[in-house]
Amino acid sequence: MKKNKKRVVIIGAGPSGLAAAYKLLKTEEDLEIIILEATKDIGGISKTVKYKGNRIDIGGHRFFTKNKEVEDFWHEVMSVQGKPAYDDKILKIEKPLVKGGPDPEKVDNVMLLRNRISRIYYMKKFFDYPVSLKLQTFKNMGLGNTIVSGCSYIKSVAVKKREDSLENFYINRFGKKLYSMFFEKYTEKLWGRHPSEIDASWGKQRVKGVSILAVLKDAFQKVFHIKSKKVETSLISQFSYPKYGPGHFYEKVAEDIKKMGGVILKEHEVEEIVCKNEKIISVKCTNKETIALDYLLSSMPIKDLIEAMNDQNMSKNIKRIATNLPYRDFITVGVLLKDFKLENKTNQKTIGNIIPDNWVYVQDPSVRMCRFQIFNNWSPYMVKDIKNHIWIGLEYVCHESDDLWVKSEKEMKKFAIDELIRMNLITKEDVIDSCMEKVKKAYPAYFDTYHELDKVIKYLNKYENLYCIGRNGQHRYNNMDHSILTGFVAADKIIKNDPDKKDLWNVNAEKEYHEAK
Repeated sequence: MKKNKKRVVIIGAGPSGLAAAYKLLKTEEDLEIIILEATKDIGGISKTVKYKGNRIDIGGHRFFTKNKEVEDFWHEVMSVQGKPAYDDKILKIEKPLVKGGPDPEKVDNVMLLRNRISRIYYMKKFFDYPVSLKLQTFKNMGLGNTIVSGCSYIKSVAVKKREDSLENFYINRFGKKLYSMFFEKYTEKLWGRHPSEIDASWGKQRVKGVSILAVLKDAFQKVFHIKSKKVETSLISQFSYPKYGPGHFYEKVAEDIKKMGGVILKEHEVEEIVCKNEKIISVKCTNKETIALDYLLSSMPIKDLIEAMNDQNMSKNIKRIATNLPYRDFITVGVLLKDFKLENKTNQKTIGNIIPDNWVYVQDPSVRMCRFQIFNNWSPYMVKDIKNHIWIGLEYVCHESDDLWVKSEKEMKKFAIDELIRMNLITKEDVIDSCMEKVKKAYPAYFDTYHELDKVIKYLNKYENLYCIGRNGQHRYNNMDHSILTGFVAADKIIKNDPDKKDLWNVNAEKEYHEAK
């Protein structure tokens, strides 16, 4: 350790770990910061994968937040565009550009302003996501489904179910018919469990204020041009996005951290956490390197954290709960296309007149695909030849013991492309190239021993110099901005020498989005 400096070790170079390091280095001069990253990449699940000049955003990451500190952080690292991006220029699309901001045609480190369009593909038709109450929705549903949905929703308003499962959470907000059409089968594909088996906490953290009432209110405000002070995350219409995807932003943060004196060690996977008298004193990596520390910030999965801690007094019950915490793993198949059969029937202009969606949720229960992204629409700079090619990412969620996960890259690419062909979205001749990317423990899940997680949290909180941050670090399916915020809150704890971790664990725990302006 550097003389007279306390050492902060951060496990994981994802959004939360990088945010914590950035804030500590900007605020405190008497700290030595070391980030240990198990892989060769920066950004965690928010990394950008490069493939032959094209780029993949793993899972899709909108840069939108209601928290000013997070927003200021994003724009401090990357300024918002002051000139049109390539596609906006070609299509003559006007955006609220920032005066004096950078020109994305000339500068790389820039945040673009992008339109948010996400839809559901169901019964070979497009529905808005979240479902909107407009004429096209009712046409798509048909008269019978519309009448049943209305009656079902009225019943859900009059008779509320006990919210002891994700199924009841959805039914209370949308009615049983809309739940069965738009949530039930998709949720089962995503989590590998029926919604009746999943804790309602997932809905409370991810869906929050979105309901039929919220959709009605949003529609009313749009018709009468009323600006809401409070915007639900699932209803936003525009967001910021780095020129080359989220990994581009986090690589820039990593550069800034190094310039401020921080150290980032890649391919340093932590295998043992040395504990003594309810403090963490050091970590050991798989390369046999031991690093002493004063503070530890961990974004590694709680399951792995508990397994790595060498506390001889840890109870068997804590080990059991942590060992059985569930996760879902993630596969993206990138497919480069000459053509796409889906027609753009919207009023949104795109290069090549492709559909304008950032991503499309696939409700069809006959395919394993959960969603596909169209990277052309995230940023024109994500595609090497945007004039002639369509670059999409097909998303699959599974468990590492599942048949999908164990497929070879060749098998998985064929499987995904065959699903597109079966859905009549492409022909075999449309495919130019493809690739595959896997991410373990991408989504912490809300079943099995999740309902006992509070016991593990209580145990971890006994270690006064240990701070759990990020999605996997807290076993909470956070949005990216919440993960960043956990890093900021942990940094504040260290700066103020505050051992109380209640507000750290409370980030995104409230039923109401606590970052509302």
